[in-house]
Order: sequence, then structure tokens, then C-alpha cells
Amino acid sequence: MTKLSVNINKIATLRNSRGGDVPNVVTFAKDAQRFGAEGITIHPRPDERHIRYQDARDLKPEVYTEYNIEGNPIESFMNLVLEVKPTQVTLVPDAVDAITSNAGWDTIKHKDFLVDVIKEFQQKDIRTSIFVDPDLKQIEGAKATGTDRIELYTEGYAHQYSLGNKAAINPYAESAELANELGLGINAGHDLSLDNIEFFKNNIPNLLEVSIGHALIAESLYLGVENVIQMYLSKLKS
Repeated sequence: MTKLSVNINKIATLRNSRGGDVPNVVTFAKDAQRFGAEGITIHPRPDERHIRYQDARDLKPEVYTEYNIEGNPIESFMNLVLEVKPTQVTLVPDAVDAITSNAGWDTIKHKDFLVDVIKEFQQKDIRTSIFVDPDLKQIEGAKATGTDRIELYTEGYAHQYSLGNKAAINPYAESAELANELGLGINAGHDLSLDNIEFFKNNIPNLLEVSIGHALIAESLYLGVENVIQMYLSKLKS
């Protein structure tokens, strides 16, 4: 079964735009789980422009499903994750000034660094995942780091699918097949939406989790949060 993890960064962005605490990210996370979400994802960045480090701490006692914290493993991020001890940490090589994540790891070039980081998290019983492009060499490189899972970076698929190019799924399917052979768990995320999620899920063998934020929140403006979460769950289980 493919789990739906709701990324709540955009809720924090909305809150921060007014300087108060509306909407409250903890309340939203609790409601998302009540509506059926099977995980909560956050991606705190050093400038705390959306999710703040304190949010990560505040969410810990309230997330009773899967708790996934994403980010670049700089010292402050690593210390936060080791303190909070979420279910999973997803390592993303985003630059400090990146608007959003835009590339996966070069798992070959950064192997030694990733090995050390992953080992530190796993020693605290935190499942690890590496954000990667759908490239077979990078999947093999991910295996060599000792990570538990990979997260396929799906922006390329989403863009091409919107243009009618369903063949864009091919490198993702091939990467998933190799990951399965290597014993790596498979997650996916970035620009997945109600329009493209079902086709993606049906072509990725043993897809364990999808993390969806921007599209889900945007769709909820028109359709309602509870309804949208149920629509995703229906497509993921079809």
C-alpha cells in the first residue's frame, strides 16, 4: 500500500505571511491525520521562511502517523532531527537560497558524506531516505550509502505528463525496478497532484510513500482539505 504523507510547508507559509499563528500548523497536521493522511512531512530551511525549527518540535507529540522531516543535512538540521527523532529523515541537497528542491543527490560524488550522515541517523533508529533523480547509476550509488529508502524526484515526470507525454514515467519505473532489486524502499515526491498521481502509482512497483504539499493545498482551496485527502487516498489505493 502506498501511504500519503501531507507536506504542510504551505500552511506555515500562509501563517508567516501575517506574523501570527493562523493557520496553526499543529492543528492542521492533526486535522490532516483525522481526515486520513498517513503521514506528515515538513521541510524546514535555515531561514525558517515557512516551517520553523520549533514547529518540528511542537509537531512531534501530535503526529501519530509517520513523521517525515526533509532537508539538507547541515549541522543545525541534523541536530534538530536527532533531537526530535521523527519516523523518517529525507536528505535533500537543496541550496540555502533555493525556492524549492530542484535536484537529487549525486550519490556517487557525495557517497562518503552520505554514509556518515545516514549512519548517525540510523544509530538513533531514524529511517533514512535520499532524494534522487531517476538515474540508474544514482540508484546504485544510493544503495552504497546504506540508506533505507530513496525518494524519487518527480518534477520531470509531472511536467511531461502535463504535456501529454506518458513515456516520462519510463525512467522512474526503471529506477523503481532497480531499487526493488537492490532492496531499497521507494518514496516519491515533488509536483505530484490529483491529475498525475494515479498513473504514477500504477507504474511504480512497490511505491511505499508519496509526499505531497503544494498541489494538495492548492487543490484544497477549491475542493476542501478533507475531500482532497480522501481523493488522493482513493487514487493511491485504486
